Amino acid sequence: MSTRPISDHALLGDCRSAALVTSDGSVDWLCAPRFDSPSIFARLLDESAGHWSIRPAGTTEVTRRYLEGSLVLETTFHGRDGTVVLVDALALGGRERGHSMGVSSPGVLLREATCVEGRVPVEVSYAPRPEFGLVKPLMRAVRDGVVAHGGAHVLTLSSPVDLRVNGSVADATVTLRAGERLGMALEAGWAWGPQPPLRSRRYVRRRLKDTLTGWRSWSELHQGYQGPWQDQVGLSGRVLRALTFAPTGAIVAAPTTSLPETVGGERNWDYRYTWVRDASFTLQALSTSACELEETAFFAFLARASATQLDLGMDLQIMYGVGGERDLSERPLTHLSGWRSSAPVRVGNDAWLQRQTDVYGELLDAAHQMCRDSGTLDALTRSFLTGVADAAARRWPEPDQSLWEIRGPDRHFLHSKLMCWVGLDRAIALAPRLGATARVGEWTRAREEVRTAIMTRGWNEDVGAFTQAFAAPDLDAAVLMMPMVGFLPGDHPRVRATVRAVAEHLTDARGLLHRYRAADGLPGEEGTFLLCTFWLAHALALAGEDALARKAFRTAASYANDVGLLAEEVDTLTGEPIGNFPQAFSHIGLINAARAIGDTAPPPAD
Repeated sequence: MSTRPISDHALLGDCRSAALVTSDGSVDWLCAPRFDSPSIFARLLDESAGHWSIRPAGTTEVTRRYLEGSLVLETTFHGRDGTVVLVDALALGGRERGHSMGVSSPGVLLREATCVEGRVPVEVSYAPRPEFGLVKPLMRAVRDGVVAHGGAHVLTLSSPVDLRVNGSVADATVTLRAGERLGMALEAGWAWGPQPPLRSRRYVRRRLKDTLTGWRSWSELHQGYQGPWQDQVGLSGRVLRALTFAPTGAIVAAPTTSLPETVGGERNWDYRYTWVRDASFTLQALSTSACELEETAFFAFLARASATQLDLGMDLQIMYGVGGERDLSERPLTHLSGWRSSAPVRVGNDAWLQRQTDVYGELLDAAHQMCRDSGTLDALTRSFLTGVADAAARRWPEPDQSLWEIRGPDRHFLHSKLMCWVGLDRAIALAPRLGATARVGEWTRAREEVRTAIMTRGWNEDVGAFTQAFAAPDLDAAVLMMPMVGFLPGDHPRVRATVRAVAEHLTDARGLLHRYRAADGLPGEEGTFLLCTFWLAHALALAGEDALARKAFRTAASYANDVGLLAEEVDTLTGEPIGNFPQAFSHIGLINAARAIGDTAPPPAD
């Protein structure tokens, strides 16, 4: 069982995979070569599932940060005998800059410890456990490192100091004096392929420097946002870029699996896939910094991944593997105890089988944004988006399982209807670009039918608000999207009433919002959802409630960890961040709410 707080981890990314590093220098999560690959280190989910730590011996005070404009992590250990600075990164491809960042990342984890003062003994512990801890590899010390064979992998750890091998663990203690460095690199290869080469200390230094330059080159291209919380917005943009699988343009919801929504409970899901909804929201957030190339890449990926589904009359699948895979069947890993005994640990996600009609609107809304920024659609994408609009017109009256993937019978969820309206509205605007002006009449009729249904069946007079589903009294934070997508203005009386009702009935004592409080077909209760609190801030800004919007924003943003990363949820009892981490949705909400507050803020007094 792992007990370390989820928020104690920092993210490393190379736009292909991700690692999580604790504040005391332990890599406790690494999947390679893709986000959704089996792990090499998974102590995050079970103490026996692998780690790689570099840390000074004895007690230290720790501070850490991302180097400016990057996701290169710097951890500083202040001890009695001196100070050590540890720099960690997943290497980007050589001289990759700007939008090409991550296209040819080599899959090398780089770590360099430098003594900046004093004389400090540094401990190294290396225990790879491929396939989520199932494999204890055969390890042997070689000149300049350690080679491990096990299962489908061969792992090469490059080290300038000799490591002692004891079974499937290698360790060492090396004393560093002021100015001395310890540079190490880990690279995974396939058992049937060539063994990854051993790397020199010079290689580690050079690749760290080049990776830092690569991240900064991307950040320099994405400085379009000038407004409140600018630093947090910039970091969130880099997190979203790190969650992008550069070879295809796919974007994962989070780099982890099975970090729970309820501590000790069963709400543990694998988020290492691309949800159409999440990816579209991500692209809209990135558009704050003019990331039109990421938008184009995502649409090309989705058009390929879903090819023929709509043509065959099938529902558009709500999620895909980062390579475009459709079958994401779920299975438990019963040998893992889970974070704080939150079992089962799952890989795969059976939500791929669900129907969620909101995806049509989210896709077309992102396409509308993309065309406003760049304006280029190829023939395949035009055909695909026309099919998406036709599907929205045809399927909006049908029940589904909503964006929250509620278990149980399909229902007429308001958010799903709302996003079908959005899809049709954006398709009408896009029709000339799609070569689909002949479809405008049908799409317009369907759009008005959806609007009438929402205004008459979605509004609940007894509650005095728009509610989660037609003919239901339950509130749902997803209805806060109504002014954000332009269905009604933010100061419309029904919108104001709904925002008040949601804030009153779904907010906990800390000022954070639950998604909903209605039964959802799963045992236990989840925490508050950070995205929803950012949605509240966004909706309040659109209603002209600047002070309340800023208060809600600050409340949600205060749950970022020491390096600015946000989890999915917050435990209602303890206030501890929980859920898969870092969560794209939370960072999306931060970006969009900050922009809305900046755009709607009252002018300064003369």
